[in-house]
Amino acid sequence: MGKKEFTIPSRDGVHKLHVVLWEPEAEVKAVVQLSHGMIEMIERYEDFALFLNKHGYAVIGNDHLGHGLTAGNDSDLGYFCPENMSATVVADLHRVTKCAKKRYKNKPYFLLGHSMGSFMARRYLMTYGMDLDGAVLCGTGSQSRAVLAAGRVVSNVLKLLLGDRFRSRLLKMNAFSSYQRRIPNPRTKSDWLTRDETIVDFCVGNKYCNYIFTVNGYRTLFEVLSFIQKPQNIARIPKELPVYFLAGEQDPVGNYGRSVKRIAAAYKKAGIKEVTLKLYPEDRHEILNELDKAQVYDDILAWLEEKTE
Repeated sequence: MGKKEFTIPSRDGVHKLHVVLWEPEAEVKAVVQLSHGMIEMIERYEDFALFLNKHGYAVIGNDHLGHGLTAGNDSDLGYFCPENMSATVVADLHRVTKCAKKRYKNKPYFLLGHSMGSFMARRYLMTYGMDLDGAVLCGTGSQSRAVLAAGRVVSNVLKLLLGDRFRSRLLKMNAFSSYQRRIPNPRTKSDWLTRDETIVDFCVGNKYCNYIFTVNGYRTLFEVLSFIQKPQNIARIPKELPVYFLAGEQDPVGNYGRSVKRIAAAYKKAGIKEVTLKLYPEDRHEILNELDKAQVYDDILAWLEEKTE
């Protein structure tokens, strides 16, 4: 019971995945696995994990390659692996799944992904969806084929000229420069994350939440988005798998709710029988760290409880 930290080998054959398990005091009714976002770490989900613990859910998650304590050193932050990047990250998530399922046999099992972690979770559904009883996708988004094609060209040229570990301010600017446009008088460059200034200040001041992604990191983003947006890959998701989309309507990653609606519609079109969508009118990107997070927590819990009955 309580909090446990351990490591397991990554699929990349080099790194050890830093894994955190939060266990409830009571009997475990189900398991929720977390897939965190870009330029952050699994420890940021402790408040949410402890909330779920109080209701009988075990929670497990890992720092992705290039993030948190999985990164071997600061130079590894924002760098995944040389090739097959998103497939490797998803394989790592499945290694954590197998670890948890070995500990909690025959318990309902859910995957929750946030932001970049939701992109990886969406690819997970296409490969390992049969191992889940449901998926929660928070703060997800999409990009046009033209944007992704241009991004791949630019990042591949930068890799050729400057190397895969180069930290490009150009790529960062192109990725994030528009994210603050709806925020009046922003205090920091990270105000788009949440209205909670305490959370924003933590992110600005923490080395695991404030660095420039490598060229490899951006190549990974372009790769995974290209993969998960293809209709033939969406068609691989099990039709009986319940999927719950949640996002803030002030979240630029989801194009202020519009992209999230399109993704949910694409899942329905693919024949996935239970697709649920909820948008929070005032919330920005990190709905689990928003001023109304108690409502978000309760909404996720209610959905989980319905699926574990």
